Amino acid sequence: MASVTSLSDSVQQRLASALSATLPEAAGADPLLRRSDRADFQANGILALAKKAKANPRELAAQVVARVATGDVIADVEVSGPGFLNVTVADRAITGNLAARYADDTGRLGVPFAADPGTTVIDYAQPNVAKEMHVGHLRSAVIGDSVVQLLEFTGESVVRRHHIGDWGTQFGMLIQYLDEHPHELDHKDAQVTGEEAMSNLDRLYKAARRLFDSDEEFKTRARRRVVDLQAGDEHTLAMWQRFVDESKIYFFSVFEKLDMEIRDADIVGESGYNDMLAETCRLLEEKGVAVRSEGALCVFFDDVKGPDGKPVPLIVQKSDGGYGYAATDLSAIRDRVFNLKADTLLYVVDARQSLHFKMVFETARRAGWLNEDVKAQQLAFGTVLGKDGKPFKTREGETVRLVDLLDEAIDRASAVVREKAQDLSEEEIAERGAQVGIGAVKYADLSTSANRDYKFDLDQMVSLNGDTSVYLQYAYARIRSILRKAGEARPVAHPELALTDAERALGLHADAFAETVAEAAAEYAPHKLTAYLYQLASLYTSFYDKCPVLKAESPEQVENRLFLCDVTARTLHRGMALLGIRTPEKL
Repeated sequence: MASVTSLSDSVQQRLASALSATLPEAAGADPLLRRSDRADFQANGILALAKKAKANPRELAAQVVARVATGDVIADVEVSGPGFLNVTVADRAITGNLAARYADDTGRLGVPFAADPGTTVIDYAQPNVAKEMHVGHLRSAVIGDSVVQLLEFTGESVVRRHHIGDWGTQFGMLIQYLDEHPHELDHKDAQVTGEEAMSNLDRLYKAARRLFDSDEEFKTRARRRVVDLQAGDEHTLAMWQRFVDESKIYFFSVFEKLDMEIRDADIVGESGYNDMLAETCRLLEEKGVAVRSEGALCVFFDDVKGPDGKPVPLIVQKSDGGYGYAATDLSAIRDRVFNLKADTLLYVVDARQSLHFKMVFETARRAGWLNEDVKAQQLAFGTVLGKDGKPFKTREGETVRLVDLLDEAIDRASAVVREKAQDLSEEEIAERGAQVGIGAVKYADLSTSANRDYKFDLDQMVSLNGDTSVYLQYAYARIRSILRKAGEARPVAHPELALTDAERALGLHADAFAETVAEAAAEYAPHKLTAYLYQLASLYTSFYDKCPVLKAESPEQVENRLFLCDVTARTLHRGMALLGIRTPEKL
């Protein structure tokens, strides 16, 4: 299916050619077109061009208007204010464009692929082995998953990476304890739930910690075990693998609850780069990027200083020969650039890690691993806050378990669904409750610009009013209900019909889906898509209130309004899927 040129692009092209015909030196200039409340579109690029050409902007605007071809796309264009152009699009063009999108049988709604897609490695959803996932793990997973969907939809090759914390000194203690209590991770049944796996790990972790803190001899044995692990001792690695496998049972259960696809092959933890660490250090030292300082291998930066004014280095290898996060992250960059052939590296990581990534990226640039052709960027996100505006904690001041939070969202949403449900079975209520609850959590996260903190307020999230996913899901379900009730009448576009203001507003906005997706993908900004979809649902509500659909004046108008309903539903469905949110057919 060929992509559909959006109305704003068609208008832009016509204005640009009228501009260059009027002022040849302005060929290729941008008319600066945007949506306007005074007309369908307003172009205000003439002001700057007139200034440059030392012309009167209103006169230049009038000359451009005289050269604009009106008819098929532009119905009317007039000069406004100091030299703006107000453009009205033909009703026929709105309906015709939507009809072309509607005819796209690929489900892409005529959205084009990006002109020159590349390969992006996106690092997101990074839990730690043998540790419970908490509210702090939510944003990396939700934001990362949506950016993956957006990029893949635009044609980018996306390699997903989950850089789980599966290595380090704490494993000495855990492995040693398991070695001395070999049945601690045994399973009673073949089918183990995520909860059971986590409670096994949690129990073992607490017991090992108690012993480590109280028994000096155990502490010595545990520290020796770290050396065995790093040396690749077979028995020790086999014990370590048991922790990783048990943790994965738990991780997969949480990601499944989040309605998110995490594939085993994409989980490449810190341990995945062990074989590269020594070489990474050698290369940095040979290139003069890193230097030995008090026995440690360090990279220094002019602009990174501590409170005492002394430079704070990035430590790649500690003085005792151990490797820190920097060595692993730099090795991962080498792997992603040279083996995976990525031209973009994207890290969905908490904003508090910003200085670390700034130093890591600068080190990789000095080493020549990142250059003009390969960009690395941290998509830094803010903190999840409680209703009181402080970091989200339980009443006891503990970190909130992610599973508890998701279960509560599902419970609240199920209550909302049950209250509104007319002909849903208990099973359907439970299924819809999960889709609405998880959707509510994701939408609240994604509708805030990633770098800002946001308040986690379940009452607000599952509200049917306001900017929530439930409002969008209900708008979608309502449209599906109308289409089911239509009986013999079918959605058919009738470009010959005049449109009401509410129909025009809905149609113009629905047509802007393609450019919104392109912008949200290019800027890694799912919140731009949520804002678009909320506006779409709001315009639909207004259309529904003002324009009878099944009781419209003529059979053609019934068909055309059903067609507008269906285009809106398809756009909501596709847009919500790009956010990782389900749209139930009935609510």
